[in-house]
Amino acid sequence: MGVPDVAAREADETPSGFAVPRYLTLKFDTVNARSGPADDHRVLWVYRARGLPVQVVAETREWRQICDPEGGLAWVHRRVTDGRRSVIPLGPDPIPLRRRPRAEAEITAYLNARAIATLDRCDKGWCRLSVAGVRGWTPETEVWGVAAPVQCR
Repeated sequence: MGVPDVAAREADETPSGFAVPRYLTLKFDTVNARSGPADDHRVLWVYRARGLPVQVVAETREWRQICDPEGGLAWVHRRVTDGRRSVIPLGPDPIPLRRRPRAEAEITAYLNARAIATLDRCDKGWCRLSVAGVRGWTPETEVWGVAAPVQCR
């Protein structure tokens, strides 16, 4: 008999049934970030970036505590999140998107700093992204939205 999968057990224990931590995106152009998991908690800031990747680090039945790419930690209602995945470059400079998942592969485009790209998939340390009809590969270390450990403490 095999050992039960710890992540699966933990996911079964979350209100949503999904693992924590996990990545989602913000569904709307404007999302209130609150100090706690209820509408009566104060608004800390307002996100103005539809598709922004966020990491769920805790949850209640209706609320998700999220970590954002700048290290902000806040609560948002579950209805403002989407299961689609996206990423954002980590550094201040554009990152190359390559035709194949290899460092020597042809560069097909650049992803600008702070641009949001759709995450198609990751494989062996490389992630395939798409943005504005262009697809390409970049090392997973170049983007925020794929690392497994909790990103905010």
